[in-house]
Amino acid sequence: MKSSERSFARRIDLTSLQLFVAVCELGSIGRAAEREFIAASAVSKRLSDLETAVDTPLLYRHSRGVTLTPAGESLLHHARTVLFGLERMQGELSEYADGVRGHVRMHANISAIFQFLPEDLGAFARLHSQIKIDLQEHLSSAVLHAVQEGAADLGICNLGQAGTAPGQAQAQVDTPFADPPGATAATQRLTAGLQSRPYRTDRLMLVVPQGHALAARHSIAFEEVLDWDIVGLHANSSISLAMRAAAATAGRTLRQRIQVTGLDAMCRMIDNGLGVGLLPDRAFELMQGVGRLHAVPLTDAWAHRELRVVARDFDALPVTARLLVEHLAPRELLNEQTATAAAAPAHRAHQAHQAHH
Repeated sequence: MKSSERSFARRIDLTSLQLFVAVCELGSIGRAAEREFIAASAVSKRLSDLETAVDTPLLYRHSRGVTLTPAGESLLHHARTVLFGLERMQGELSEYADGVRGHVRMHANISAIFQFLPEDLGAFARLHSQIKIDLQEHLSSAVLHAVQEGAADLGICNLGQAGTAPGQAQAQVDTPFADPPGATAATQRLTAGLQSRPYRTDRLMLVVPQGHALAARHSIAFEEVLDWDIVGLHANSSISLAMRAAAATAGRTLRQRIQVTGLDAMCRMIDNGLGVGLLPDRAFELMQGVGRLHAVPLTDAWAHRELRVVARDFDALPVTARLLVEHLAPRELLNEQTATAAAAPAHRAHQAHQAHH
């Protein structure tokens, strides 16, 4: 921290920030003083000192009360962020006093949260009851951004690696991301400097109402699905992005008429004849009972997906986060996957040689 930054931090005290927020919320120095049980003159002095510290007016004072200047609007945003952070810090520290031994901040996409994490995190919590996990659901791009910016210790997301079939997923151990062919500059920026481990795989299925014209199919290519209206998730979800890319490759238009944010809402829309949609296979199994639906496997290579655990540096994580990583993606399992992946080409070549002779 520069000397000028240290000097600024010393001039700003938390009590003044709390009073400033109270005045902004109530629009009056007098009412804020009553709520905070302090003399109005003392509040006014604190605000004047705050304006001196930031070297700019923060409030317009008039007979009806006060309103914010543009600088005041900015300070109010930052003051609320600081005070909220302090509340969280107090809450976490009080949990340490109650026996908690660590926190892990995790962001994950809906596919991971819905299909796999409830069981995996439940098992971890039973083994490590003193470690608290703060989990938030986000789109895959936001998960990567949060890990890259340090807002999350760990992330679990899907990068939409084209051409990855079952058994061919890269079993990289604590290695940087290998961006998929045709990855956008935005994707490359999000994965830059991050390490990853394979977590789980899934396969996208076409979900249709029972009795639909496609329900009798044993499998289907996505290009054939483009003839139908599609019910999809958020426009920037990994599934929606994959569908748009596949439609563009086929030179077709994606008829995505309805967008929802939850898998249950998506299934109900499909059940009521508003379109067809794509769901991961395990998610469809778990959604049984939500409508009279049928699933048809997609034959496209991009329908086979890999979820990955991501971090900036696995070795630099706190002990509690490393425990969770080992629970979700054990290093021993990764070593076995790496060995299997390395042996697969030689095994296939041997089979081809035997067949030839």
